Amino acid sequence: MAMILAQAVANDFGRMGLGIGIGLIIVGAGLGIGRIGGSAVDAMSRQPEAGGRIQTAMIIAAALIEGATVIALVFILLCRAA
Repeated sequence: MAMILAQAVANDFGRMGLGIGIGLIIVGAGLGIGRIGGSAVDAMSRQPEAGGRIQTAMIIAAALIEGATVIALVFILLCRAA
């Protein structure tokens, strides 16, 4: 009986950790992309002639953050399946 209870508790903590992990990843990515966007707009307002280069750098940085987010989510979902 104690073994069944221990397994149930372990599974529930695992699911809770999965939810917390996914939430932290999404919040971190959102904050990072928001900060990149805000900084890019601020930089473009100070130097309008460099807007194209700043926008390109912003898109590349946001794509790198999104890539890391997707990889982290895949790892979490693979850990859930194991």
